Formats: sequence, C-alpha cells, structure tokens
Amino acid sequence: MENRIPQPKTLLAVIEFISHGRLPELYKQLGFDVTPEWRIRKAVSLVRKLKPDVIVADFYFQSDFRDRLSNLESLLAAAQPLKETRILVLYEPQDEPALVRVRERMRIDAVLPTPVSDEAIKAVLSGWR
Repeated sequence: MENRIPQPKTLLAVIEFISHGRLPELYKQLGFDVTPEWRIRKAVSLVRKLKPDVIVADFYFQSDFRDRLSNLESLLAAAQPLKETRILVLYEPQDEPALVRVRERMRIDAVLPTPVSDEAIKAVLSGWR
C-alpha cells in the first residue's frame, strides 16, 4: 500500500487593501497553496478555474455602486455553487451594515473585522485545513 502525502489545500487570496498584501505569506505558513489576486474580475475567473478550497477576500462598501452593495458580489456569486469552498471575508467595521445585507443573500462562512490579527486568521483557517 502506497503512502500518499496529502496535497495542500488551495487558497485564493483576493487582496484589495494594501495592508493585506502581507497575508499570503501567513496562509503559506498555515500549509495552503496560495494564489493571490488583486483584481476582482480576475479573481472571479480564478474561482471558476481553480475551484479553491478557501477564499479570503477583502470587503468594502461604496454607496456609488449602481447595482450592488460591495466589491464582492460577483466573486461570491461565482463561489456559491462550490459547496466545499469556505469563504472568509475581512471587512472595515464601518462597512458591517452593508456586509450584513450581503450575508443575507450569499453564503460567507466567516468574517473578521480589520485590522485583523494573524492569530484571528489562524483561528479561522486552522479549522479549514
């Protein structure tokens, strides 16, 4: 019988806040195979192509969005059919009311307010490895 080394789980890091550019290194330390992306449109296509085990994405609300509440609705819509994919959203506390409204319509497995600590991220992601 052959012993197989388990493959690292895949994580798509959708980074829109510059301060979160440091986080992919933390995800790698936690054992994830990380794909970072800075543009939502490209991240949506990566969700469909990679079908990642985990998505970590920044959320922000802009009142001038015409047909949506946030930057993430397209990404979340692409991820909804992927029942095994876990979604962690990092958000600015002042945007929480908009995030609550998005969560009423779309699955998000966990949220963390910013500034986010490494320990908080580890606590969530450790359960998803």
